[in-house]
Amino acid sequence: MSKDHELKSEYPYYLANEPRQPNTDLEVEDKYTGKVATKVAMADEAAIDEAIGASVEAAEPMAALKSYQRREVLDHCVGRFTERHEELSRALCIEAGKPIKDARGEVTRLIETFRIAAGEAERIYGEVMPLDNAERASGYRGMWQRVPIGPCSFISPFNFPLNLAAHKVAPALAAGCPFVLKPASLTPIGALIIGETLAETDLPKGAFSILPCRRDGARLFTEDDRLKLLSFTGSADVGWDLKSKAGRKPVVLELGGNAACIVDADADLDDAVERIIFGAFYQSGQSCIGVQRILVHEEVYDDFKTRFVAAASQLKAGNPHDEDTFIGPMISEKEAQRLHGWVQDAQAKGASVLTGGDLDGKMLQATVLENVPGDCDVVREEAFGPVAVLSPFSDFEAALRSVNESRYGLQAGIFTKDLYKAMNAWDILDVGGVVVGDVPSWRVDHMPYGGVKDSGLGREGIRWAIEDMTETRLLVIRDPA
Repeated sequence: MSKDHELKSEYPYYLANEPRQPNTDLEVEDKYTGKVATKVAMADEAAIDEAIGASVEAAEPMAALKSYQRREVLDHCVGRFTERHEELSRALCIEAGKPIKDARGEVTRLIETFRIAAGEAERIYGEVMPLDNAERASGYRGMWQRVPIGPCSFISPFNFPLNLAAHKVAPALAAGCPFVLKPASLTPIGALIIGETLAETDLPKGAFSILPCRRDGARLFTEDDRLKLLSFTGSADVGWDLKSKAGRKPVVLELGGNAACIVDADADLDDAVERIIFGAFYQSGQSCIGVQRILVHEEVYDDFKTRFVAAASQLKAGNPHDEDTFIGPMISEKEAQRLHGWVQDAQAKGASVLTGGDLDGKMLQATVLENVPGDCDVVREEAFGPVAVLSPFSDFEAALRSVNESRYGLQAGIFTKDLYKAMNAWDILDVGGVVVGDVPSWRVDHMPYGGVKDSGLGREGIRWAIEDMTETRLLVIRDPA
């Protein structure tokens, strides 16, 4: 690895736009080797309190920024992230164990997210609205605008430490909201590099703070009433618990899933296999919209199974820095053991392992199961790892109902050439998004993204996030004549 792309020996946190290095208490491991790769400053409750206070002070000057000034900050980030593309990719590869091709893809999406936000900074529109809908209102006219909601609290996860932080940070900057961000302690480096880049700009003091901290020290991110919005991405259990403690502030939750994909009898199997292999196993399955349940029409089930298992068994696992590695380590041995236990439990209840199933430390093989009872965790819960479950179906409507038999509802994929079935799926599936002709793992960064049921509350995607981070303010003008 080039010295230009190596991690620094230590990283500061950012408090009110400035780097601070009060300690090096957080050791960040290389997820493949298990060795300490760098050390990061950890914020205590006093630092978090100071950061929130600074964000309150920054609310007025941030709201006063003109749209071109907000755009220029975001454009600066686009340029710097582009210059540091390989550095950011290598950092992801180390701290998240993400295969280098997936890491480069995430950095590309980071850049796209900030680029989209730069455009949206100039498109936060209001309206002139007629109020003279009755005689008593004939002398009135109205208009409304969107204004920043104020200081925001963001909590981002380990699996997309750059882009899922970007989906909070970029719209906040576009809207003119100061923020405090808690990145995942397992993967804080990407967020801190975002902070380093923002510190190069002329944002008002207190506009941003990026503070790694322990979960038991993060109370203020949720409970402090000075913060006007909480946006959390992570597990369902944690997310709903935080919502219950957030008080009066609005809460946006992007939570888990166990995404399903339906392959109908008329699907192009070569295409479906290729896309579902990607959807199920990219970045070792650690995605909330990773394909977990695969429902295949019985007419093509055996053919699909043969092709899919053969493709899964050929995926290269190993060092994420190798260009041809597809399966890297899971984020921790604990998580790998948890999912391996789910596979073993399914086997004990009658499931068949068609390929994979073996565990070596953090490395779980790409695993395909069939004949899995519906009450198994690997069907009911979020696997969040390289495991997929195959099931046949005979009736398309019944397959749709099966997809809905989940406490999650993030996205679903449908491979069919029948327009009416596709539209029916869009109407019936209780999910936040239906993707036809591709996997539920597909996402671009300006679309409304989010789920229902235990998959969350609200939508991300820059335009939709800006709506959450702004409030409608009405002006009424009376014509006394």
